[in-house]
Amino acid sequence: MNPEEFQTPQPTDESLKHKEQPKVKQPENSKVESVVEKVAQNSKVDTQNLPPTSSFSAVSDSDPPPAEQNIIDELTPESTVEVVTLLEEEITALGSQVESESQNYRQQEELAQQVTLLQNQKEALKEEIANLQASYKTLYSQLGETQMTMTQLVQEALSGLEQRKATLQISVEQLERRQERIRNEMRTTFAGTSQDLAIRVQGFKDYLTGSLQDLAAAAEQLQLVPKPKPEPEKLEVKEVKQAQAQSATPEFAQQQFQDTTKQVRRLIDQYRTKPDYYGPPWQLRRTFEPVHADRVSNWFFSQGGRGALRTTGSRLQNILIASAVISILHQLYSDRLRTLVLANTPERLGEWRRGLQDCLGIGRPDFGPDKGMVLFETPEALAQKADRLVKANQLPLILIDDSEEQISLGLLQFPLWLAFAPDPKMMRNYDDDY
Repeated sequence: MNPEEFQTPQPTDESLKHKEQPKVKQPENSKVESVVEKVAQNSKVDTQNLPPTSSFSAVSDSDPPPAEQNIIDELTPESTVEVVTLLEEEITALGSQVESESQNYRQQEELAQQVTLLQNQKEALKEEIANLQASYKTLYSQLGETQMTMTQLVQEALSGLEQRKATLQISVEQLERRQERIRNEMRTTFAGTSQDLAIRVQGFKDYLTGSLQDLAAAAEQLQLVPKPKPEPEKLEVKEVKQAQAQSATPEFAQQQFQDTTKQVRRLIDQYRTKPDYYGPPWQLRRTFEPVHADRVSNWFFSQGGRGALRTTGSRLQNILIASAVISILHQLYSDRLRTLVLANTPERLGEWRRGLQDCLGIGRPDFGPDKGMVLFETPEALAQKADRLVKANQLPLILIDDSEEQISLGLLQFPLWLAFAPDPKMMRNYDDDY
């Protein structure tokens, strides 16, 4: 072979060398080196099959180094195209790799920004946590102080209440001892006995005063000069007056007194259905139950205003029934009515006085010998007063307490009397409040 044939493609090989040198510098061109090695191996095989003249001419050429000259001589156009194709593929792969690396770089930058944001958020959260911890400590300390203050206040209040309780207990004990001492003194000493005697003496004094006044009035009405014997005509006039006086006696059970009966029934219904608690004096001011109305109706219409009723078991309830009777009779006879109450002790007479005042709206001035209410402890004195009232054309109403075991026959002669008979089967309680 002619040596000039090998010299003509030399610039091409050098250009290939220049192209290969920058690629060799990168550590990632391992594929290109492997391709070059394969091409070199193939060229070696071809050179071995060449005739001796060609090898002699190659050796005789002394311009390039022998190794480089061998590589250059071994390159063919086909191998060159293959190398260029491989290089283009490698460049394409490198471009995609660079793009992926750039994307990775951008992702790393984004991740770095996110990390920075998260770190900032972390710092902000740490600050908020620190602030919350500080506020929690402050509130906890304030809560502890408040609890201590409340505990102290409660303890002080409890101690104050305990002291007041102890003081009140001591005061109550002192008052109880004082009360017991006063009771013992009233039972055993002269002061208590004198008070009891004073109550009884005052009752006897009232009775004696009334009796003396009635006696003086009766003495004034006595005629000491004897009267001449009346003529027959005058006897006829006296008989007519006596008949008129007898007609003035109340007869509630007779049929000829229908107007009076209707008025009595109307008043009983009024007291039962429409009680007037602020009515005028001598009018019933208390609640009037049907049982009370039945007893009053029985006394008026069945007994004719003269008879006994079974006690209710309470003196105050008996007083209520008697007050209804007094109120009805006062509506019928006005100031002619005089009520005489009989009880065997001043205490019971005091209960009658207070009960009548409460039920009828009257006061102390209405009680007295010449007033609408008179109180008596003995039936004899009451009979004498009733006899004088009848002679004075007055209408006495006799009320007998259930404590009287026996009724004097002298009281039964008067036209109006109401007695409360004790019931042996019932236990009476005189201390009940009305």
